[in-house]
Amino acid sequence: MINIIGKRFWFFFISGIVILAGIVALIAFGLKPGVEFTSGSEVTITFPSGSTVTKSELVSALTDLGYSGSNAIVRKAGADFVVDLPALDDASRAALTAGLTEKLGTFQNSGFEQVTRQSAGDVTRNAGIAVVLASIGMLIYISWAFRRMPNPFRWGTCAIIALVHDLLVVVGVFALLGGVFSWQIDLMFVAGVLTVIGYSVNDTIVIFDRIREGVRRNPGLDLETVVNRSLVETMSRTLITGIGVLFVLIALMIVVGGPIQNLIVVLLVGMITGTYSSFGTAASLLVVWEKGEWGRFIGRKPSPVVSR
Repeated sequence: MINIIGKRFWFFFISGIVILAGIVALIAFGLKPGVEFTSGSEVTITFPSGSTVTKSELVSALTDLGYSGSNAIVRKAGADFVVDLPALDDASRAALTAGLTEKLGTFQNSGFEQVTRQSAGDVTRNAGIAVVLASIGMLIYISWAFRRMPNPFRWGTCAIIALVHDLLVVVGVFALLGGVFSWQIDLMFVAGVLTVIGYSVNDTIVIFDRIREGVRRNPGLDLETVVNRSLVETMSRTLITGIGVLFVLIALMIVVGGPIQNLIVVLLVGMITGTYSSFGTAASLLVVWEKGEWGRFIGRKPSPVVSR
């Protein structure tokens, strides 16, 4: 039988490297909030089929019209350009349309959204509250669902740590994408994060449920052996589910594209790291906690307990 759980400290090492890289990206670039989290106008511009207008040409045209630097952030979203600008009134919007038409030719204004500072603050606050409440609720639920297991709180805590692992990876990836490609976080990002929370915990619960069955069937068996056997038994189901979701997300990216770009990327990253963390973080931490191996995280083995 493949000894998956025996590689647990390698899993922790890999997770540590990925999360550290994400933290470095977050410190260096930060997350670039879209208009839903700040305030201003978001304009979606679609040029006719066959148009050769590039992002740099659009940026240059906006600069000539007085929009430059942080006042005009241009992103490519499929065949469209999404431009974040300061709040525009009707006159400013008409002047912008006329100026871009003169410089770049005809185009279609296929989307316009204006967000005030007050509504942006509400979105930011509600997004944070949703994540915190979801995490607390899942901790309580998992601890209750596994209440007949020894130390049920450990099971819930390990699941939440795996969840935090997934969120850190997603945030780190978007910090990197923001620094390199000027990607911004928006409500689609928040929707993706909340979906990742559900996917991550669901995958972990499936594995934990199999571990619980193994513990009940083999009460005298070492937990590490039970966990490894459970991982092997659920691995095919986990991979098949993950590959199926992957195909769906790729199809959505191809068919829909730009409008849900952030959502699809969050789900792709979250699906991969959620599948990994269910065995590489949650199940592995459960074994580490049971065996008292915390000392190995700082390079030393725990001292043996001497019975008296």
